[in-house]
Amino acid sequence: MTESSYSVSGMACGHCAEFVTEEIERVTGVTAVAVDVENGTVTVTSDRDLRLAEVRAAVEEAGYELGSR
Repeated sequence: MTESSYSVSGMACGHCAEFVTEEIERVTGVTAVAVDVENGTVTVTSDRDLRLAEVRAAVEEAGYELGSR
């Protein structure tokens, strides 16, 4: 298992967290997603190393932007 944290900009509420969670959960290998709207972070647990491009695409599909961390 690997765990990675990312900065996500544009999230403001629980609905934002739901959208981001749903999209990241669709990435193959993801086993858990924890979103902290207040701090603008997402922690992703997966059973394989995820490519940054995969996570970025999922976050952008949800309508938000992956920042640098």
